[in-house]
Amino acid sequence: MKKVAAALAVAAILFAGGWNLAFATPSTTYWSPATSDIQSYGVWHIGIDNYYTLGGDAGKTGDLPTDIGLTVGVLPFEKLQLEVGIDLLEPATEPVYFNAKLGTPENSLFEGSPALNIGIYNVGTKRDGAARTDQDIMHVMVGKTIPMNFGRLHVGGYMGNDKILVDKNGKKDNTGFMIGYDKGFLPAKDGKDEYNKWVFAADYQSGNNAVGAGGFGIYHYFTKDISLLTGPVWFNDSKAAIGNSDIKWVWTTQLDINF
Repeated sequence: MKKVAAALAVAAILFAGGWNLAFATPSTTYWSPATSDIQSYGVWHIGIDNYYTLGGDAGKTGDLPTDIGLTVGVLPFEKLQLEVGIDLLEPATEPVYFNAKLGTPENSLFEGSPALNIGIYNVGTKRDGAARTDQDIMHVMVGKTIPMNFGRLHVGGYMGNDKILVDKNGKKDNTGFMIGYDKGFLPAKDGKDEYNKWVFAADYQSGNNAVGAGGFGIYHYFTKDISLLTGPVWFNDSKAAIGNSDIKWVWTTQLDINF
């Protein structure tokens, strides 16, 4: 019980916590936290996400900061789950961000019930001044498996700090919606555990702000606990997202490991 109380205390601090890029994230589908997945109790997750341009002329190329994230499930319940995490972005002036997500899995409330999540991410440590990083983006999500093995759909909305989530003209643009989809292929087994060797994933986050973007790609699972995702990410407004209107999209590779 002490561990559970401590975990809930950490989550409360993160939820009360309230470089404009949506990297410091909880469990994600592709770009955004538009997924109903939450880390299981006691399972640690490390992710290494890279974003970079391919080809292009001078002024249209460059790498974005690498995100090294660590997330862990902290509630020992089947019907109520909680994950907390920390991300390190380098290179960055203020590199540390926090996140948390609380939710219920599918079928936990009643037979056929959707998954329900509430969370916060991009909780930065610089909370004043011109270079502040406290985006403090709250989000709610509903997720459901589509019948006849057509994958999973996740939809929800978000609201963040209106002093940071602004458009390219500085006007607040701090609310929007998220939608995500994933579909696994080529089932495999690891002992008694079943997983898919390949997973198609896509998501979109609205807003002409720092987090407005979308993408699609393919996960390859080397084992049930190790996967590599790759594919493109495009920005709704790159001037608002990364301060460079010439870079319209980037390529991402994301290594994920559970242990």
